[in-house]
Amino acid sequence: MSCTPLPHTPAIELRRIETNGICANVAIAGSGPAVVLLHGFPHTWRLWSEIIGPLSAHYRVIAPDLRGFGATTRASNGYDADTLATDLAGILDALAEPAAAVVAIDAGTPVAVLLALRHPDRVRQLVVMEALLGTLPGAEDFLAAGPPWWFGFHAVPGLAETVLFGQEARYIEWFLSTGTRGRGIRADIHDAFINAYTEPDALRSAFSYYRALPTSAQQLNDAAATRRLTTPTLAIGAHPVGNALERQLRPITDDLTGHVIPDCGHIIPLDRPQELLTLVLPFLAASGG
Repeated sequence: MSCTPLPHTPAIELRRIETNGICANVAIAGSGPAVVLLHGFPHTWRLWSEIIGPLSAHYRVIAPDLRGFGATTRASNGYDADTLATDLAGILDALAEPAAAVVAIDAGTPVAVLLALRHPDRVRQLVVMEALLGTLPGAEDFLAAGPPWWFGFHAVPGLAETVLFGQEARYIEWFLSTGTRGRGIRADIHDAFINAYTEPDALRSAFSYYRALPTSAQQLNDAAATRRLTTPTLAIGAHPVGNALERQLRPITDDLTGHVIPDCGHIIPLDRPQELLTLVLPFLAASGG
């Protein structure tokens, strides 16, 4: 497989990296210890647009489009946490980075946690946000009324992408508005997200994450049953997840700090980027990053 190079800006270089049978689109900036940024749905690496600059003053920032998202290969399968963690390990290998701090949100969080559980030598620090870790105990209060409505809608094979055909932009817009509590996001990032999810097969790839949730949950359960999370970990919540992720991590994590950002929507890196940096930069510095 051959990866066609992509153009880059003076601050951020976009590379095409072959890993685990796919071609990943990866944004890279800065120099120093590696920090990986993993986005969720409905995002691309542009989720971190307000974060990359400040981080890259101290670190080598590596922000991939996850499998099936953005400009990364829309694979037919492999959307479980184990395969995605293998994708990430391959990116680090290609960039000659034996280990990295990993910052993840939403769908990127199970990937980061599973990699840290299975390969603690590869994850120096872990920052995770606004996600649930499968069926691990601790999220019962959050799930008392059932999971968010779109989990079931996205999980039915072939349904959501068919129903939403021609309405993709309006659908993604709902998540962007709700995820910032109505405040919205910067116009250029908004348009980049809309464009990414109106491309052919984009929604099928994105919804494959939801269809793989039972497999990912089992992978997390199996890993947590035999290992503890020894990596220094910061769990950050907002609306709607709050401290549910911290509660799931608490029984299996040796070194855990939790924080909930007030009046902040789910899309923390775009809704409250300065508050996020205020938490993340000292954490990375204090834990050796």
